[in-house]
Amino acid sequence: MQQNNMAERVRAFKAAGVDIRDENSVYIDDGAEIAAGVVIWPNNHIYGNTKIGAGTVIEPNNVIYDSDIGENCCVLASVMKGAKLGRNVSVGPNAYLREKSEVGDDCRVGDFVEIKNAVIGAGTKIAHLTYIGDADVGKNCNFGCGVVFANYDGKNKYRTTVGDECFIGSNCNLVAPLNVESGAFVAAGTTVTKEVKKDTFVIGRVRQQESETLKRRFIPWRKKGEKHA
Repeated sequence: MQQNNMAERVRAFKAAGVDIRDENSVYIDDGAEIAAGVVIWPNNHIYGNTKIGAGTVIEPNNVIYDSDIGENCCVLASVMKGAKLGRNVSVGPNAYLREKSEVGDDCRVGDFVEIKNAVIGAGTKIAHLTYIGDADVGKNCNFGCGVVFANYDGKNKYRTTVGDECFIGSNCNLVAPLNVESGAFVAAGTTVTKEVKKDTFVIGRVRQQESETLKRRFIPWRKKGEKHA
């Protein structure tokens, strides 16, 4: 009976103008609202009270729960749970948008990005391998690869605020509670633990050094017969 109901729902959405490319590999709950003109590729699961706006393309291999996806978005091979997307947002592949995630218009959420309980301003780009948790991020920011919002100290969770037009370089850690004001530039490899003022350039790295002692100890292609230090 349930399978028959599912087939009827899929046919009803198709009749209403939703382009479902493979009826046999798509699951849609009866609480879903999907606008005409949406394209749904094979192997998608849409649960709960999910809403999908016109012009959006749901590419293959997504699992979407109780989420609100705006118009002209593209979501690929990702998981969304209680998340909200504005217009013209690109998500995935392999992104994870958790509860209370809100992504503004014209944003990019790339591969292996996780967002949780965070608001992302319009035009912000989060390309890959980044975790943003418990945060408010402004407009037109750019996050490099491997950025981590360190929101948990083992006992409590804290919030981070990032202003508009900030650049956060690759492999940076933002340790909450923290405020990074608009226009800040945080260089790659920096761990930020205190407030960053507007239009400030921040860099925090150990100066690069070379060690012959450690070279002999750790490099596996050292000369045959050479002993550890």
